[in-house]
Amino acid sequence: MAQLFPEQQHSAQQKLAQQLFEQQFQRVAELVCYAPGRVNLIGDHTDYNDGFVLPTAINYGTTIAASTREDNLVKVYAHDCDQQTNEFSLNEISFDQQMMWSNYVKGTLQALIKKHHDIKGANLVVTGNVPQGAGLSSSASFEIAILKAFSQLYQLDLDGISAALIGQQAENDFVGCNCGIMDQLISAMGQQGHAMLLDCKDLSFEDAPIPANLTLFIVNSNVKRGLVDSEYNLRREQCEQVAEHFGVSALREVSLTQLNADKEHIDPELFKRARHVISENARAVATLKALKNNDMATISVAMKESHASLRDDFEVTTKELDGLVEMIAKVLGAKGGVRMTGGGFGGCVVALVPTTMVEQVKDVVENNYEKEFGLKPSIYICTATQGAFR
Repeated sequence: MAQLFPEQQHSAQQKLAQQLFEQQFQRVAELVCYAPGRVNLIGDHTDYNDGFVLPTAINYGTTIAASTREDNLVKVYAHDCDQQTNEFSLNEISFDQQMMWSNYVKGTLQALIKKHHDIKGANLVVTGNVPQGAGLSSSASFEIAILKAFSQLYQLDLDGISAALIGQQAENDFVGCNCGIMDQLISAMGQQGHAMLLDCKDLSFEDAPIPANLTLFIVNSNVKRGLVDSEYNLRREQCEQVAEHFGVSALREVSLTQLNADKEHIDPELFKRARHVISENARAVATLKALKNNDMATISVAMKESHASLRDDFEVTTKELDGLVEMIAKVLGAKGGVRMTGGGFGGCVVALVPTTMVEQVKDVVENNYEKEFGLKPSIYICTATQGAFR
């Protein structure tokens, strides 16, 4: 399949959403809006520990065509979820065990109503191209697109940070995944051509340009996994236990020196979890500086160390992710960087690849991954794009 340029992808998605809306509701949509997915260059499992992350919004996202209603009904057609439709009242929002995707709409709107009581219902058509279950944040993209649609439909005073907090609340309190703030905030506030160092403690952020000669190269291992599971929430609990041991609110407040000094009094598994988070924070900050200086050698080492830490200390990689990282790293050397990205237990690896080496890296993955692991890889050549509220 021919690679579409980001502008072409975006335009095609908009057109599709408008066509689907007319088919479903026999009228023209009042608006079409979009929110991107994201890839995290470095800083995994640090966000819910009040730490640092370095994501970038990518040119794969969720498009929603929408119009207002006079009543409180919300009617949603989800084109990519087996073309299912769901209808509910804003006055009676309840969890749906059958149509799990609808809970992202319901949870987001339930959280929005707490801040903006006057909204009414809407007709919505949703379509997107963020691969689901890959760790590229299809759920946050979905939530932010819903919030963008309602903020425009009802002229709400809603900024990107507030939208991100509402999306996170929906996922934490309604969907049941204890995610941090990163996914929603980068989808809302990403800057084109840049990565964002986000301080998850105070939500301050700093953008750093991704050098023009580098390509965001993402490979989905196609090992399926869900974040709303015991392993992800267990890691969070383990981190909280170590923070409690030190009498602080989050691991952000603990230094590596403090951790090492108290090693004998901490369960070995908990120690490893905390060591990952604390060292990963330092790597995220160092990578921001290296990006600004176009210092690929430093970025390469940081990404390598990050993957090793996620594999050995946090234990969230898989043999397939480790294999992908190894085969890509052999090609790149110090000219690029590669690591697992996202929550882990499957999903994607991300690489920063010199544009001149993209075909070479692609060939290595296509020629070796399926042969070794029996799974077809999905490759995404990405650009850093603009957030929905930026």
